[in-house]
Amino acid sequence: MRPKLELLDQPFLDRILNEAFQLIENPGVRVAPYVFDLLAAAGVPVKDGIAHIPENVARGALASVPREFFLYDHAGHAAVHYGGDNVHFDPGSSCLNILDPETQKARPALSNDLVRMVQVAEMLPQYAAQSTAMVCSDVPPEMGDWYRLLLVLWHSSKPVVTGAFSGPTLRIMLELLAIESGGVAALKQKPRAVFDVCPSPPLNWSEFASENIVELARAGVPAEIVSMPLAGATAPVTLAGSVVQHAAECISGIVLHQLASAGAPIVWGAAPAIFDMRTGKTPMGAVETAMLDMACAQVGKYLGVPTHGYLVAGDGKFIDAQTEMESGISAVLGALAGINMISGAGMLDFLACHSIEKLVIDAEAIASAQRLLEGIRPRTDTLATAMFAKTGLQGDFLTLKETRALFRSEQHFPSDVIDRGTETLSGDILSRAQDRVRQLLAAYQQPDINPALQDALLACAGRHARTAGLDRMPAFSRPEPALRG
Repeated sequence: MRPKLELLDQPFLDRILNEAFQLIENPGVRVAPYVFDLLAAAGVPVKDGIAHIPENVARGALASVPREFFLYDHAGHAAVHYGGDNVHFDPGSSCLNILDPETQKARPALSNDLVRMVQVAEMLPQYAAQSTAMVCSDVPPEMGDWYRLLLVLWHSSKPVVTGAFSGPTLRIMLELLAIESGGVAALKQKPRAVFDVCPSPPLNWSEFASENIVELARAGVPAEIVSMPLAGATAPVTLAGSVVQHAAECISGIVLHQLASAGAPIVWGAAPAIFDMRTGKTPMGAVETAMLDMACAQVGKYLGVPTHGYLVAGDGKFIDAQTEMESGISAVLGALAGINMISGAGMLDFLACHSIEKLVIDAEAIASAQRLLEGIRPRTDTLATAMFAKTGLQGDFLTLKETRALFRSEQHFPSDVIDRGTETLSGDILSRAQDRVRQLLAAYQQPDINPALQDALLACAGRHARTAGLDRMPAFSRPEPALRG
């Protein structure tokens, strides 16, 4: 039996969806001119920039969404399974700041910070995928999206959770991925990345979001709708009302996506939060935020759509008991909800800052959550009686061959980040995490990338970097990464 946690019963789910279908028709969804013709061809009326989507059109789009798909690693192996109750984790993405490893104070992130985070995440099996985790302040903003992706492709073999903040950068990112995959058709067949696409709450698909979701559908590259209702500010104050808005935003996005290319892979994703009326903050570590993620994912599962959520983040400004309490709780809750991809590890300060040390600590919480999902299994013919027959009431179970054979499968053994009484360990959890980071970086080896592929990636990057006014790309270990093209 796999442990599972749900917050909504079927009548409640039906009620949520019923109101979501009502919302996308009346008052409707604000959309950009980019999709006017697409909607008109499907018989969806658009008036004054507002699309009024009939329920039958929405249900038709939902019916064409694939129930599962895979992301692939650099070698072309299926590595992440979106669908069902499969659970995977990746670091949070798009942070502007990093908690400096020396001072433990926030500062703008640099390309080398992203490289270090990618290398550490590459070494941690708890993370099935990478993310374009940080916005690099040492490159021009107009190339930030694709440059982050280039660094991840250069230093990792894992699949990537990424995203673009404009149509032009999306096209460059797809170009890089096609080069890395061996062509446009190969990328579509074995996608290496999934792209977050965010509607603007409430019920607004902006120009660049509309363009991105349509272009991803046409490219056959998975899209991940990351709806962000803020309960009490940009969404109803009740958790149930925010879940309805989230469903309406996801359904409307799926309509745009599937009208562009029926059967293209898409994810029912979420980064909701409550709005703290006392401080004006958006606490990602609040239990209500985790409940929103769980409920939003449950609605997506009810519809048979692959799911995503934003959890494992803390709100403290430092690595302390509060930050890790919040992160650990939400890691377990997200896993029990069966969310396919859980983003957010390594993040703190209301998603404003990343920490490589926190990413290492979060990996321990994730490992515990993953062990919980394995549940309790009968691993011997009898559960206990045969072992008691051997030991009697002396209880010397340490001598049994079953103990030696099974203890490693029954027990999760954490790294030295966790103090289990090992005499050689010293310091607090932060100092042990810093030691762990140094160990992982020392053991890291760059993936074996064909030199011709490296040249092709650099040629593409160089062409676009020069357009942005950059003469040399930072954070590359390869000597003289010339900007060719």
